[in-house]
Amino acid sequence: MAAVWSGCSTSFSQELPPHPRGRRGGDGARIHPWSGGAGIDATTRHAEAARTVVVFARGRVRVCRAAAPCVLEPDVAGKEEVGVAVWGMDDEPPVADGHRRHGLRRRPVRPAAVEEGPVAAARSAASASASAAGSKSEVGGSRLHFLEERDEEMLSRRLIKLSQSNKVRSATELFDSMRASGLQPSAHACNSLLACFVRRGSFADAMKVFEFMKGKGMATGHSYTLILKAVATTEGYFAALKMFDEIEESDKKNVDVIVYNTVISVCGRAKDWRQVERLWRRLGENSLSGTLMTYDLLVSTFVQCGQSELAIDAYQEMFKSGIDPSEDILKAIIASCTKEGKWEFALTTFRRMLSAGMKPSIIVFNSIINSLGKAGEDELAFRMYHLLTSSGLKPDQYTWSALLSALYRSGRCWDVLDLFQGIKTKHSALLNNHLYNIALMSCERLGQWEHGLQLLWMMERGGLQISAVSYNHVIGACEVARMPKVALKVYRRMTHRGCSPDTFTHLSVIRACIWGSLWNEVDDILEEVAPDSSVYNTVIHGLCLRGKIRLARKVYTKMRSIGLKPDGKTRSFMLQNFATDY
Repeated sequence: MAAVWSGCSTSFSQELPPHPRGRRGGDGARIHPWSGGAGIDATTRHAEAARTVVVFARGRVRVCRAAAPCVLEPDVAGKEEVGVAVWGMDDEPPVADGHRRHGLRRRPVRPAAVEEGPVAAARSAASASASAAGSKSEVGGSRLHFLEERDEEMLSRRLIKLSQSNKVRSATELFDSMRASGLQPSAHACNSLLACFVRRGSFADAMKVFEFMKGKGMATGHSYTLILKAVATTEGYFAALKMFDEIEESDKKNVDVIVYNTVISVCGRAKDWRQVERLWRRLGENSLSGTLMTYDLLVSTFVQCGQSELAIDAYQEMFKSGIDPSEDILKAIIASCTKEGKWEFALTTFRRMLSAGMKPSIIVFNSIINSLGKAGEDELAFRMYHLLTSSGLKPDQYTWSALLSALYRSGRCWDVLDLFQGIKTKHSALLNNHLYNIALMSCERLGQWEHGLQLLWMMERGGLQISAVSYNHVIGACEVARMPKVALKVYRRMTHRGCSPDTFTHLSVIRACIWGSLWNEVDDILEEVAPDSSVYNTVIHGLCLRGKIRLARKVYTKMRSIGLKPDGKTRSFMLQNFATDY
């Protein structure tokens, strides 16, 4: 139990003689504050008792003679209460609630005349620490208390409880009072107080506690973890990295893998994968083995930064260390492999996930199906699709898009149209522009302009916003089928609906018109489009191939007059037919 002396303007100026029971009056009579005394009336005795209290500190007895009445208060932090013990002149035991029999309730009205001994020294040290911190303290200038309890272990347990309860002021006052009394809190208690300051965002107070621990040689790996998090939050990850280098150089024995994980996490959030890789290598150089958290941080950071090779290296090192990967690590590896086109490694990781009893999500299935489709492995893609449905999952738009793309890349355009028809019949709500465009691409490759027009009409009827890409596929199908007039109608429909044609639109419709001998329409399109070298070169190539040399020379002259440069093929055509007058 701590004997608390606070809020009192005092002057520790008089030491009592060894007799503990009272003092002598001028006539030799012994005066007791709580009992009658010879030669002094009751009023005088009560006034004397109100001004005199004995405080025990460092084995000496001092008398506080207050120039004004004072109040003895418990530790205050929120609604907490701490037991207070106050002793009278005659060594009476304290009352249970911590107040004297004649407890005074008024606060001091005069400042202290003199502060001596450890109180003044500790208060000066606390003020200097707060000034040096350079930032606002959570508790300001804490009060100091004389502690009757001298057991460091018991006081440390009390400090731990206060810190865990986030009672910052009381914890700080107890910590400072222990220091002022020559008592040293345990490392666990200091870490609890440090964690409390970090949670509250009081960086200055956290640094004060950390410097105390560092000076006393009490800092542990947990201390370093806490302060590095605080530094990263307050001053940035680079300052935390610099502090880590200093800590590692001065106290390498207490830098464990958890401290490394903290710094790796800080650098990972900053997307600095080079520093993460450096820390990973240093971890092995210092003969420290990574944990599951270490490899989780490494893989996730490397995947987010697009470093798939490093992610796979960390994943394989984890297996060599005998650590079973978590589901998050396996998902990240699959995502990285499918993005880089390493579908074989992705399949191996997927099988490991299944053998571990994990249930892949729809995102994992879609990622692998898409990777297989890009690699032209359409059969494996559909096996994954059947596994998806047998797992109780329902395919979504990304699933169908990946399957349609797999068929298209394998050259199975008719199968694309058949699958699209099945989706339209059974899952019409999932149809979107991307699925329509894959089907239109197949129509273009097959020259199925009628089917393409039907799909375009379905898109308009379904209220979908048709892009220039969709119109381009239909015009391209008309070009392949040598249907220039239909292509021209689609082009007019496109402009009528307010969809701006792009360069690919103009090239496709011009080629269709040239092969359909629609020369006037070609001139009209050239008048409509903005000057573009690729468009003029395409017109000249088509005219020369169709034998319209004079018309080609006319377009060539116009092209040079507006400042466009012909390509090599155009110049070659012009040189070959320079003397021809058609």
